[in-house]
Amino acid sequence: MPEGPVPEEADRASETLCAGSCHAQRVLQTLNAYRRSGTLTDVVLRAGDHDFPCHRAALSAGSAYFHSLFTAGEPQQGLAVVPGTGPAGTATAAALAVVLDYMYGAGVRLRTEEEAAAVLALAERLGVAGLREACAHFLEGRLHAANSLALRRVATAFSLASLAERCGRVLRQAFTEVAHHADFLELGPDEVAALLADPALGVVHEEAVFEAAMRWVRHDAPARRGQLRRLLEHVRLPLLAPAYFLEKVEADDLLQACGECRPLLLEARACFILGRDASVLRARPRRFMDLAEVIVVIGGCDRKGLLKLPFADAYHPDSQRWTPLPSLPGYARSEFASCALRNDVYVSGGHINSRDVWMFSSHLHTWIKVASLHKGRWRHKMAVVQGQLFVVGGFDGLQRLRSVERYDPFSNTWAAVAPLPEPVSSAAVVPCTGRLYVIGGAGQDGVSTNKVQCFDPKEDQWSLRSPAPFSQRCLEAVSLEDTIYVVGGLMSKVFTYNPGTDDWGEAAVLPSPVESCGVTVCDGKVHILGGRDGRGESTDKVFTFDPSSGQVEAQPSLQRCTSSHGCVTIIQSLGR
Repeated sequence: MPEGPVPEEADRASETLCAGSCHAQRVLQTLNAYRRSGTLTDVVLRAGDHDFPCHRAALSAGSAYFHSLFTAGEPQQGLAVVPGTGPAGTATAAALAVVLDYMYGAGVRLRTEEEAAAVLALAERLGVAGLREACAHFLEGRLHAANSLALRRVATAFSLASLAERCGRVLRQAFTEVAHHADFLELGPDEVAALLADPALGVVHEEAVFEAAMRWVRHDAPARRGQLRRLLEHVRLPLLAPAYFLEKVEADDLLQACGECRPLLLEARACFILGRDASVLRARPRRFMDLAEVIVVIGGCDRKGLLKLPFADAYHPDSQRWTPLPSLPGYARSEFASCALRNDVYVSGGHINSRDVWMFSSHLHTWIKVASLHKGRWRHKMAVVQGQLFVVGGFDGLQRLRSVERYDPFSNTWAAVAPLPEPVSSAAVVPCTGRLYVIGGAGQDGVSTNKVQCFDPKEDQWSLRSPAPFSQRCLEAVSLEDTIYVVGGLMSKVFTYNPGTDDWGEAAVLPSPVESCGVTVCDGKVHILGGRDGRGESTDKVFTFDPSSGQVEAQPSLQRCTSSHGCVTIIQSLGR
């Protein structure tokens, strides 16, 4: 048998083979030199008024378009007009020069975003693999606020997902600056509306969003005034400073002439006068404002239900951070009621038969005792309708109560209103569409009911609506976008009620049933905090239900197991 190479010779042979990439580079460099001098070229590419002598083989190897063109026998005369480079085309001779340098191995040398976009367009048209990524990488490196809208159009046109994502991030983070550039004024109404609607828009104050919308409309007022209502829907007018709203918004000549905008202005004015409605999207802070929605948890019972917890804390869902608040005076009570009015927290009653009402002033950061209830009670509920606070039903130690009291924060007085048709305690009480709904609860005989009692404060009258598909007590309810969501009562489902159609439905299944839990709306989601489980023990579990997706998700636990606690949402400055 003939002898093979010794191991060292085999290694040297392997090393020689691996040096082929250097050889290929030298061949490409030589071909590129031939191209520039017109040596051995066999085809001429024409772009506008410029001719580029080239080699069919090199072009076919680097371009799907030229491979198809030359293998089909074209062009017979040796001249090929590059598509899209005529007088009306978008590609230029300069762009073709860059593409040819890349195909001949000379690398890519880009100077401006406009040049990169032109090269990208031509490379896509010619099917030059690899150049797309080089152009996208260059554009990402040149991205800033002033060109973010222009580059987003490029990213959309060529399906550059990474560039599009980066453009969107810059647009959100630097929206105030972006809105002052000419590109913003040339956007279509759909694009402007999408930007204004973004909850992650990087603005500290909503005034910047309003001014951007009005600047876009005024750029061509005759043609764009018809878009005012559509754009104003995405401006969170209730978050404007009241003085700014009065001087700059209500006094604006375009808005005064826009009858369709009037309901939005009235909604904002109602929020200024009567207090923020957390169920209204436009009343929620955007993610990067200096304001944020926080959930306030007050008192409650410990795991075994024996000790009354002395704590009051604010939870920031975005940062998942807890901030201690001053403790509620007289905290050694349970089964009190709580709600938020004009961004302050109210707590009333409690075991046994208390008439006390306390207000936590979010501005002064302290608890203040206000006028006492006429009738002491616990296992009752409070709710706010049209800027006035209502205390409904409950228990006084002997019987369930029919009485309902209304609090006027301006006069600090309580007054009796029409009593419940049927007395209840531990019912769900929730405002929606200007009315008050009392759902379920324990009746006078101690038996849980499925009745729904509805109060119209304008008429001072009660009526019965369609009964709930359950008979339960220890319920909680919130309203969001004109729909009521009911949980608790050791039910495993989230039930919905539509006051407009008087219909009940089921929205979701909970991981575990609870009763006497805390429920509030924050960031457009229903938050379910703590409560008692089927064994009668308090839990620290927290869930959110998102009506837009129908999904229930577990959240970080409470700081301690809690039930029968106060739970409301207010707006707090992030500087606190």
